[in-house]
Amino acid sequence: MFSHDVTNVSFDSFMSITEGKRVVLLYPWSNYRNVFLSFFLSGLSDGLFYYRVPDGGGATATWVRGLMESIQQSAGGFGGRLSAALEEGAPADIGQALAADLAQLNDDRVILYLDELDRVPHDDAFQQFIAGLIENLTDRSQLAVNSRLLTYDPWIEWVNRDEAVVLGTSNQRNHLIFNKARELKPQLEVYAFGRGHAVSNGREIQSWDGALPRNLFFYFIDNPLVTRDQIFEIFWPKLSVRDATNVFHVTKRKITERISLMVGDGENYELTSYSTGFYVPGDKVVRHYDVADFEQAIEGALLATDATVRQALYREAIDMYKAPFLFPLSLPWVEARRKQLQGMYAEALNGMARLKAEEQAWEESLGFYVRALKESPQREDFHRGAMRMYINLGRNADAWQHYAVLEKQLKRSLGVKPSRETREMLAGLE
Repeated sequence: MFSHDVTNVSFDSFMSITEGKRVVLLYPWSNYRNVFLSFFLSGLSDGLFYYRVPDGGGATATWVRGLMESIQQSAGGFGGRLSAALEEGAPADIGQALAADLAQLNDDRVILYLDELDRVPHDDAFQQFIAGLIENLTDRSQLAVNSRLLTYDPWIEWVNRDEAVVLGTSNQRNHLIFNKARELKPQLEVYAFGRGHAVSNGREIQSWDGALPRNLFFYFIDNPLVTRDQIFEIFWPKLSVRDATNVFHVTKRKITERISLMVGDGENYELTSYSTGFYVPGDKVVRHYDVADFEQAIEGALLATDATVRQALYREAIDMYKAPFLFPLSLPWVEARRKQLQGMYAEALNGMARLKAEEQAWEESLGFYVRALKESPQREDFHRGAMRMYINLGRNADAWQHYAVLEKQLKRSLGVKPSRETREMLAGLE
């Protein structure tokens, strides 16, 4: 039976959870996403049609045409109805035609796996397409969606009808937006790895009424205990206290408006409250922050005494680090935080490399060392670890070549030679 070391979820139990569902949604906060893809690939490879939405996505007809051409590579003749519908261009008809063509495939079970679906605009055309597709799927056809951003619409309808299952929320704080028994408090999901996204009660905040409210929003999220003086020093160091106070309150009100607008019940939802001289998280919304989860996973890995637990937590942290913090924003506080988190990510990769070395999984260990060096190229201990893996693999020439690169890099950047420990490791090596 296929199982995974991190989740301890068997393939049979995975199949049981998804059986009879038209839609399988892989929750973006979950570190299980890659595990579930492994389940699909390992257990259902004959009936699985995987399509990764390309950068830019484009209009519905554009990316669906790319999907059709991808399926045709393994199922010649696919897309008779879909091709005709794409010429007409009605989104609902395109979805219905895709479902009909999937039904014509000979496999006992067909899964259409759409990866990184957040790359396409979730506009009215997209929602009509999805509705047309899901409504017309046969009992042996299933749609699986993997997305770095999973919004409330159009999926909540299918969740409420018990025709969709959301995987990866069972251990999430408050289970967020897809619980059928919904929390009374609105949920605020914040993704700061990459360009930065915020989702209020399942709806992405796309308009911030300027850059300043957005920047202050992310500062508040990343700094849950902060004084007014600290805020003024970061954002308005040259303004008088009076002027800074006025701008601050206007900006803070805009943040409240953006969050409240997405909730849509007429209430005001403050992101923060003021208590004993500090701005702290407000109690009217429930926060969920990917950076906080990343830091928590690394802290747990450092404290864990069991190697299996450490490895699971390091993997979780590595999977969460999608891209540098709020990249490419160039504010000083962002750049400092980005550098700090990048260093933590490098340490997580180094931790995985060391654990894999303990298992004598030399090739995997080397891969993690190489990734760590991309984040922290000045770390000689990372270089030494990579060279040690080359030696263990019998690739002495590669170890020497890596040493030469390190030697040039240290001389150019710091004006020093590699340490004695590094030189002695290669002593006597042919």
